[in-house]
Amino acid sequence: MSKQVIIITGASSGFGALTARALAKAGHTVYAGMRATEGRNAPAVADAAEFARENNVDLRSVELDVASDASVVSGIARIIADAGRLDVIIHNAGHMSFGPAEAFTPEQFAELFDINVLSTQRVNRAALPHLRRQGRGLVVWVSSSSSRGGTPPYLSPYFAAKAAMDSLAVSYAGELTRWGIETSIIVPGAFTKGTNHFAHSGSPDDTARAAEYNEGPYKGVPEQALQGLAALEPADADAGAVAVAIIDVVGKPFGTRPFRVHIDPSEDGAEIVNGVADRVRAELFRRIGLEDLLKPAARN
Repeated sequence: MSKQVIIITGASSGFGALTARALAKAGHTVYAGMRATEGRNAPAVADAAEFARENNVDLRSVELDVASDASVVSGIARIIADAGRLDVIIHNAGHMSFGPAEAFTPEQFAELFDINVLSTQRVNRAALPHLRRQGRGLVVWVSSSSSRGGTPPYLSPYFAAKAAMDSLAVSYAGELTRWGIETSIIVPGAFTKGTNHFAHSGSPDDTARAAEYNEGPYKGVPEQALQGLAALEPADADAGAVAVAIIDVVGKPFGTRPFRVHIDPSEDGAEIVNGVADRVRAELFRRIGLEDLLKPAARN
């Protein structure tokens, strides 16, 4: 497996931190993108540096706030200056919220979309010109089974944002193949252990309206939803499996990487629905004479 220069966003904790460490141990140069590297995430930077020393791997932290155009541009520029190139973009940054949809303000929805969707556009606009000039690269999108699987209540802003990000990933895929850039969409299920995704989820600003639901006919629904999700998850479910799947994708030869990989121990149905949708997409491309856009074309 050739050594790749990789940026992964949202790498201070959760899937991002697990994946950054695993990729570094696999022999790659990994930039763990995170915000506030000299503030709230300074301990995460120190932990990453200690991991790199203890394991003799190339894991570097980089200031990269995906909600800031300037921070993203600066972070990508630093990577290019340090490493001379960039081979793999991993869109992992994201945030979850939990509560009745009506109780979230429009501003909260916008914030969730900014973090989960617009962040990928910022990173792509800063990084893709480098990959296109190289004529080779890989973009990995960490989606969610919620974008097409079962959708339990009270997670609407997150579900909507993840569905939008997955749709954006699919659109980008066909627009990058002639540049020699591959796309792989990683689809984790609802891992309730091993990350802080649920523990750090946001809540509705309109607490009065949330109370109308939670103390009215939907009393007990939040607890049932969370307990039900946890009960579906097998005892041996390991969030590290997401990192393993990404390592496998990165390590595959050019032109052989899968378009979509599901890691869903609870089997909420997303793999079935995505399978149909991806086949429909491929058939449409054939019908309109653009079948070549389904596979990357080597440019060097």
